[in-house]
Amino acid sequence: MTPESVIIIGQQALVVTAMLSAPLLLAALGAGLIIGMFQAATQINEVTLSFIPKLLVLAAALYLGGGWMLKVIVGYSESLIRSIPSLIG
Repeated sequence: MTPESVIIIGQQALVVTAMLSAPLLLAALGAGLIIGMFQAATQINEVTLSFIPKLLVLAAALYLGGGWMLKVIVGYSESLIRSIPSLIG
């Protein structure tokens, strides 16, 4: 196993991690922005008000994108497992 192969595997892992986390982070960001604008407009400064809508948005994003996320992680895992023999010897 060469240092180059370790770096390539690490880069692929970071790309897959970013691909899997980006939809959920963007959904939470969008929900937080909308809720923050609503709170600023109505002057309701309740911290717990933003929790339930963000949770619902994240659940919806996970429901809608969960199949794609599962395909990505399974594909990466399969390619990593298949490359074990070439990495060892």
